[in-house]
Amino acid sequence: MTIRTILVDDESLAIQGLSLRLEAHPDVEIVETCQNGREAIRAIKTHKPDLVFLDIQMPGFDGFSVVAGTMDIEPPLFVFVTAYSDHAIRAFEAQAVDYLMKPVDEQRLADALERVRQRLADKRQAQEAERLREVLAEVAPEAMSSFDTDEDESAPSASRYEKLINIKDRGQIFRVDVDSIERIDAAGDYMCIYTADNSLILRETMKDLEKRLDPRNFQRVHRSTIVNLSQVRQVKPHTNGECFLILESGAQVKVSRSYRDVVARFVH
Repeated sequence: MTIRTILVDDESLAIQGLSLRLEAHPDVEIVETCQNGREAIRAIKTHKPDLVFLDIQMPGFDGFSVVAGTMDIEPPLFVFVTAYSDHAIRAFEAQAVDYLMKPVDEQRLADALERVRQRLADKRQAQEAERLREVLAEVAPEAMSSFDTDEDESAPSASRYEKLINIKDRGQIFRVDVDSIERIDAAGDYMCIYTADNSLILRETMKDLEKRLDPRNFQRVHRSTIVNLSQVRQVKPHTNGECFLILESGAQVKVSRSYRDVVARFVH
């Protein structure tokens, strides 16, 4: 799978340096380089790339203006590359895949490209499924029902769910590995995310957050609590059909009777 890529930076040396680092990734094809925002918007609309490495501070149209200028088409994935760390929050709010500091570290670049590959694989899988739907609807409409059933049975695919979650808390962006999350508690439209060594506040509803987490690992055990099942080390029965889950950190989480089927998977 070739990743068709555009590099945008008003400094030619920065473009040259990034081009050299990208040579280590043979699936990345640089289709165009641009030195300002207006050039970038034209190039994106002409080439329709998969990925754009985008400087933020440029004369005229800055990086955020480039993102806004591509909203009338299906936009590519963006990775911001900049010398200034104070734009990170805006970058992630603009749905950037990653935010790299100059000079670009080779390992951080490799990590960013791995996230890009995953995003593109998910996108292409969804597009192929939609094309198959369209073909079936035309040539074999009676097969659509079985197609939908098969798709539902395979729904819990790991690639559908988040591996990393960006959390804006206390004026910073925290990149949290989903597997490190121990439990999540709800308080209105805010979620408290607990890991082994940190607790962070995320503004999102529990319903929306659940859609981003693999249900094979994350299950609701209470009206306002989600638990990472891989962190459960012990089940302690309690009164009235309730029980407690003892987590890796030693924390205890009550499982209400309404969710006791979650506990059944630990009992053989």
